[in-house]
Amino acid sequence: MARLEAPPEPILVLDPGHGGLDGGATTSDGVRESQINLEIALRTENLAKLAGIRTLMTRREEELLYPPEASTVHEKKVWDQKSRVELINGAPGAVLISIHQNRYPDSRPSGSQVLYARTAGSQELGELLHDNLITCLCPENRRVASPVQDSIYLMKQIKCPAILVECGFLSNAAEAQKLQGSNYQISLATVIVASYLQFLE
Repeated sequence: MARLEAPPEPILVLDPGHGGLDGGATTSDGVRESQINLEIALRTENLAKLAGIRTLMTRREEELLYPPEASTVHEKKVWDQKSRVELINGAPGAVLISIHQNRYPDSRPSGSQVLYARTAGSQELGELLHDNLITCLCPENRRVASPVQDSIYLMKQIKCPAILVECGFLSNAAEAQKLQGSNYQISLATVIVASYLQFLE
């Protein structure tokens, strides 16, 4: 009788959105989204390790080392996204949480929102984290977890449970300031790690 292989041990893949030449959105005073994303992801990784969670980061630096054959900005962005997809899909047991910040022409909107991929388990994780973020950090938020747009290459190509967390609005001056602070970043990281553990249960 053939032995059944044990499922792979889960690994939390943290993807700090953007990076390198792609800074993403910016605050009114020019702070790049990619920098804030990385700070939150690194804090999340540290907390996850304290909880005994296996982790994998898609990037650890603000700068990216592009291959010589990627000469244009477009080619470099495409290479970066394909490299992240390859890394994530090559990690057995992966659960992806991609960290981003929102921006809107109107400065009034604030609060987080979670978007989920089409892969199995993504909606459950997305709704769980979104509800926890609202309960713990922004109870006045009336948004709901939603499917991610098909135009988001990374979320369309991965094969594991995956969500994209819009932590807040950089176009809202007060929230942008809060998102750059260590205390709020640690709060976000704590909710992300706790929600991941709930999802595994």
